[in-house]
Amino acid sequence: MADARAVDRTRSLFRPGVPSTLRHDGVLDVRRPESEPDGSRAAQRLMRFGPLATIYERAWRPLFRLWMGVSGPTVDVERTFAVRDLGLVDDSTRIVLDVACGPGNFTRFLAESLADADRRDALVIGLDTSEPMLARAALDSARTTRTDLAYVLGDARELPFEDDSIDAVCCYAALYLVPDPMRVFAELVRVLRPGGRLAVMTTVRRGPEVVADAMATAVRPSGLTVFGPDDFTDVLRRAGFDVVEQRIHGAAQFVTGRKR
Repeated sequence: MADARAVDRTRSLFRPGVPSTLRHDGVLDVRRPESEPDGSRAAQRLMRFGPLATIYERAWRPLFRLWMGVSGPTVDVERTFAVRDLGLVDDSTRIVLDVACGPGNFTRFLAESLADADRRDALVIGLDTSEPMLARAALDSARTTRTDLAYVLGDARELPFEDDSIDAVCCYAALYLVPDPMRVFAELVRVLRPGGRLAVMTTVRRGPEVVADAMATAVRPSGLTVFGPDDFTDVLRRAGFDVVEQRIHGAAQFVTGRKR
């Protein structure tokens, strides 16, 4: 069961009028009955496949490394990137949102990192649209005594949080899977507070334009999106972000920036 203080703090960040139901496993459900379906293509159906949640970190998640090539960063290195890119060593970082958190492996790591930094009033929130993924996350969380962790079942295209309410927002290895990814990205920008940091890791087109376009077209029916090299950096700069940085490994990109 989720810690009551973490649940209450999470609810306090919601926009007025956002309905929320606390499920028996401690997950806050903010889905609206009238919400659009979150995708019916293969990639989206796979994320709702229950058994995947139990092998996500060991089997499915490492498959993304194929996009990065043999010299790409390991999951442990990605976590090191996240600590830096999200400013977790900065005393002003207290509330962190992990969007498309899956079974919560990365979310728990972020909470542990803030705890190691002696951030006693920290709160890390994992949000996902997959019930099986969050059920797994809640189960693993219930085995600990964490008071700084909460999970939300909702649509990333319509985050329940107030504008400028989150200190750091991340979305790793997920934007290429979700419907309307640029709408989701706009939501990440909206909820981030001024001075806060955003970090994403996703796909990127590489190589000759003809080859890159052909690859993007080939995977699109499955529900996967391969993004252009400027898609996210352009959005951040137009939104007034500074310290915008992009690192490319193979066909994957890490993009981070600070909201001015």
